[in-house]
Amino acid sequence: MNIEQANIKDSEEILSLQKLAYQSEAKIHGDFQIPPLTETMEELKDKFKTHLFLKAIVDGKIVGSVRVAQKDGACYVGRLMVHPDFQNQGVATKLLYESERRFSNCSRFELFTGRRSEKNIRLYEKLGYKQFRNEQADDNLYLVYLEKVKQPQ
Repeated sequence: MNIEQANIKDSEEILSLQKLAYQSEAKIHGDFQIPPLTETMEELKDKFKTHLFLKAIVDGKIVGSVRVAQKDGACYVGRLMVHPDFQNQGVATKLLYESERRFSNCSRFELFTGRRSEKNIRLYEKLGYKQFRNEQADDNLYLVYLEKVKQPQ
């Protein structure tokens, strides 16, 4: 598996993967109108202006992706996704580590997931992220925000 920077030409494959990968999240939360499932191609392509996209590639196919934006010394990690056939094989971990490596100048990394996404929360905590905020997004969805603060050298 290789982790590489994605470009706008990868948009179609990333959006297709996103719609597949987030089905399980939608099912857990009982809401198939979550933003990853309703995002349009135009909206995704627009994110390439403000975010770095990474992709995990196996045999020429994108099996994972993440997008990261930097603002005021902090990095915001979003839409971390892995193809269902490649889950539990370290893809998400490698994408997160590569995000942190590429943005080593950031003092803090932040991401969020749904409260019912216990597997995701366990992974993020295992990788050093700590919960710092909960927020009710709508009637069905509570979000858990996690952060990883770099210790001064």
